[in-house]
Amino acid sequence: MPSAKLMQGNEACTIGALVAGLEFYAGYPITPSTEIAELCSEELPKVGGKFVQMEDEIGSIAAIIGASLTGKKSMTATSGPGFSLMQESLGYASETEVPVVIINVQRMGPSTGMPTSPAQGDVMQARWGTHGDHPVIALAPGNVKECFDLTVRAFNLAEEYRVPVIVLTDEVIGHMREKVLLPDWEDVKVVDRARPTAPGGYRPYEADLDGGVPLMAPFGQGYRWHVTGLFHDETGFPSGKADVADRLLRRLDRKITKNEKVIRDYVTESVEDCEILVVSFGSSAMSALSAVRRARREGVKAGMLRLKTIWPFPDEVLKDLSRNAKAVLVPEMNLGQLAYEVERTVGCRAPVVRIGKVNGDLFRPDEIHDKIMEAAK
Repeated sequence: MPSAKLMQGNEACTIGALVAGLEFYAGYPITPSTEIAELCSEELPKVGGKFVQMEDEIGSIAAIIGASLTGKKSMTATSGPGFSLMQESLGYASETEVPVVIINVQRMGPSTGMPTSPAQGDVMQARWGTHGDHPVIALAPGNVKECFDLTVRAFNLAEEYRVPVIVLTDEVIGHMREKVLLPDWEDVKVVDRARPTAPGGYRPYEADLDGGVPLMAPFGQGYRWHVTGLFHDETGFPSGKADVADRLLRRLDRKITKNEKVIRDYVTESVEDCEILVVSFGSSAMSALSAVRRARREGVKAGMLRLKTIWPFPDEVLKDLSRNAKAVLVPEMNLGQLAYEVERTVGCRAPVVRIGKVNGDLFRPDEIHDKIMEAAK
C-alpha cells in the first residue's frame, strides 16, 4: 500500500532515484544538496549499489559517466558552482550518448554567492552551459512529491533517449518538508536502456537517422566498443568527415526535438479565459499560484502555466495560452533567464513583464499579486 511520510525535497529525490534503479552515486558535498549524498551513502549499500565521495565535481560527473558505460544507472547531485565545473563532461555525455542524472539544487550566485539561500540562476546554464549544439532535458520540481516523481522520470528519460538529464530544484524545494504519499515501488514505471542481444556485429552508434536512439551495450559483458568525444561514425571511431559530423549532430538533436510533446510536462491553472498569464517554475511558482488565485477572487482573469519541463521549452503550449493575454508575467529568482524564452515565444502578442528577485529570499505572494493587478489595469 502507498505510504505517507514527512520528508524534505532532497530526501524525495534520493528515494526517487533508488526506486528508478540507481546503482552508482559519485558526488562531492555542496550546500544545499548535501543531504542527497548523505542519504545515498546510507541507502545505496542496502540495495547492492555503490557510493563514492569524489575529490570534486569534475571527478564526480566523470565517474558516473564511466559507471553508466558499464550498464549501471548513475547519478550525482550538486549546486551552482559544482554544476559549472561539470559542463565539459556534460557535453561529453551528450556527444557519446551516455545516460546520467544530475540533480542541481540551485543557490544564490555567481561564484560562492549565498550557499544557504535559494535562487533559480542556472536555467540558461542547464541549456547552454556546455559548448556546441547538444540535446538537453531539464526538469523542475515544484514541490516535494514532484522531487520524487521527476527524479524517477529523469532516470527514465535518460535511459530511453541516452542523454544526460538535469533535475533543477532549489534550496527551498530541497529543504522544504511536506507530507508525501509514496507509491509502492513495484507500481512505479521504470525504464531501462535498450541493449543489443549479442556481441557479434554490434555497432554502438547505429540508429535511425530520424532521431533514433542506438542500442547501448554494457562494458565488461562481452562487448568492446570505442567511446570518444570527437565526432564519430556508427562504429564509434572518430571521423573528420563533414557529412558524418552533420549526420550525428542532427540525429542527437532530433531524438529530443521530435519527442518534445512526450517529454514536456506542465501544470495549468485557470488558463481557459485568462487575460493575465503567469509563467513560473520551482519554488517561485508556489507563491505565484497563491497570487493568481487571490487575483481570481478579486475579479481579475489571471491564469498560470507552471513548467515541470523547462528544456525542451514548451513553445507551442505558451503560444496557445498567450494568444488572448493582455500581459505575460514571469516571476523567477534571477534577473530574467526564463523570461528570455518567454519573450522569444510570445513575441509581439503581449508584453512580457519580468519579475526578478535576487536577494536570497523566496517570493511573497503579495509581490506577484501586486504585479498582476498592475498589469490588469
